[in-house]
Amino acid sequence: MTPVCLAGFMRRVGPALLDAFPQRILNIHPSLLPAFPGLEAQRQALEYGVQVTGATVHLVTSELDSGPIVLQASVPVLPNDTVDTLSARAAA
Repeated sequence: MTPVCLAGFMRRVGPALLDAFPQRILNIHPSLLPAFPGLEAQRQALEYGVQVTGATVHLVTSELDSGPIVLQASVPVLPNDTVDTLSARAAA
């Protein structure tokens, strides 16, 4: 079984890839899904005012950032965080 890993892939995958690798495509998303799917997750987290965010590894489905969660890791949101500082800490 060959897995496919997406990281920084900013497009939705289509049926051809999903059918070729069923339940074997992983994505890394920069939020604690289901919170803040889609683009600019750290900006969304800061604007919403959460105190904790993080990253999620999930299986890719046809729905945007909604596949089964495999693993999550959290990081605190600090009072002076910017999108850049929060992104750097979440990626570490």
